[in-house]
Amino acid sequence: MSETKAIDELVQKYNRLKQEIHKVIVGQDEVVDQVLISIFSKGHCLLVGVPGLAKTLLVNTISQSLGLSGNRIQFTPDLMPSDIIGSEILDENRQFKFIKGPIFHNIVLADEINRTPPKTQAALLEAMQEKSVTAAGVTHKLPQPFFVLATQNPIEQEGTYPLPEAQLDRFMFNIWVDYPSFEEEVAIVKATTTNQETNISPQLTAEEILHFQNSIRQLPVSDNVVEYAVKLVARTRKDDSSAPELTKQYISWGAGPRASQNLIIGAKCHAALNGKYSPDIEDVKAVALPILRHRIVRNYRAEAEGYTVEKIIGELL
Repeated sequence: MSETKAIDELVQKYNRLKQEIHKVIVGQDEVVDQVLISIFSKGHCLLVGVPGLAKTLLVNTISQSLGLSGNRIQFTPDLMPSDIIGSEILDENRQFKFIKGPIFHNIVLADEINRTPPKTQAALLEAMQEKSVTAAGVTHKLPQPFFVLATQNPIEQEGTYPLPEAQLDRFMFNIWVDYPSFEEEVAIVKATTTNQETNISPQLTAEEILHFQNSIRQLPVSDNVVEYAVKLVARTRKDDSSAPELTKQYISWGAGPRASQNLIIGAKCHAALNGKYSPDIEDVKAVALPILRHRIVRNYRAEAEGYTVEKIIGELL
């Protein structure tokens, strides 16, 4: 199948996929789009929002509609790395045997990921980067495709452990889940206060998802689009020669090269899902906010003057 035919087929599947998801999820179009872009880009997502905004339901619904195996890990302060990746036991034949943990699924929902200590959070690092798990010196490959979709509550600070920068950088997107509109909340209440159940039909297979992921990565990108993405990331670094006064005043640390890579992969996917065969600068801008949001560290002056990360990124664009 040619790449153009693959993209045309992807657009059709994508539209059907969104229709299926919206049988359960009311509104949140931008959030659904960004999660799906991350999945088709081989990326991971961090969903940040207050409790009760259906973050967990969204992940479960997407997992069902993609036809993939999913598992939920509730992160708690007493969770250990072996509770995630698995552990070795001595079987009845007195031989050591590896028992796979809940991470051995296509989609892993890391619920309230900031409620567990960094030692346990770090158990996800190899899985997210290498798509494998090492236990007792043996490397075990994870099923493909593999995604980590994590949720985080931004309100409570007591009993939480902020994600290290190295861990945050492994997430392609940091997606802010906001409150629904009045009309959307009315529809949510009507749909969830009856006995009616909604069945989700799988729209894709694991093989199709892998095929579309490879097709997206093969899309050509012009040099000016790549240069725009790299320059945008460079402008977030206060010591860079291209850094504007805004960056020097309000940013302590800027984004690294992984942000540039994700901007191009995300732009390719955004273009493909909109029926285009090559991304342009507008596609880079469309994915810039969720990609840069968690990779920029503001200084005290920015916090004191009320300069949010979103406002800084908006001005850099």
